Amino acid sequence: MVRLPRILKTKPKTKNIEKLKSEVFFSDTLSLHLIMAASYARLTVAALVLIALAPTFLQSSASSVGKFVDETINSHKIVIFSKTYCPYCIRAKALFKELNQVPHVVELDEREDGSKIQEVLVNIVGKRTVPQVFVNGQHLGGSDDTAASYESGHLHKLLGIKAEGHDDL
Repeated sequence: MVRLPRILKTKPKTKNIEKLKSEVFFSDTLSLHLIMAASYARLTVAALVLIALAPTFLQSSASSVGKFVDETINSHKIVIFSKTYCPYCIRAKALFKELNQVPHVVELDEREDGSKIQEVLVNIVGKRTVPQVFVNGQHLGGSDDTAASYESGHLHKLLGIKAEGHDDL
């Protein structure tokens, strides 16, 4: 037998599910289904409100992460979404160091919202891998793409710097 916490053992104050369904607060279909399921599971009205608000909080969180990613990409000349332990990320950062450029680095493994940021990046670039490098607001690619741009001199042009002799990394 499953033991429910005390707050979940009490019945809603009203047994009239139609009254609960008619509330303006619970007008969308998802909330309605959650209310019906929760009512049958003997949840309190307070728990119903929390369940009904959960999609709003999740959506708000996702949109704020998306806004953070967009603002970061557009407010810095060079942005690298990275993980501290990743050798490909270390390589990408070394390329910019070789060019005497200081990128804005977002270390996903050091942030609580790192996995959410990575999901937003998947929607933007179509890849889950790191690093993801942006120059002047445009997606350059991952480590190999960045290295190829460096070797061809394209990265120098994007950054507006003179391409001089450089070592292979």
